[in-house]
Amino acid sequence: MVEWKKKRFVAGAKCPTCNEIDVIQLFQVNEVETIECVSCGYTQAQADGEVSTATRDFEQMIGVFKP
Repeated sequence: MVEWKKKRFVAGAKCPTCNEIDVIQLFQVNEVETIECVSCGYTQAQADGEVSTATRDFEQMIGVFKP
């Protein structure tokens, strides 16, 4: 069974293929994070483990949001 999560647009993101801005949507399918350009159809997928290792090395925590 394919598990879809809600698609959302990434503000200010530029498509690497068509260079349009604000056309990239982000979603997950079976724990794989995927981006897709709604203008030209470009897609790129990245497994969850690759995402956390790619972003955590350069992140800096500013604060913790407690609702």
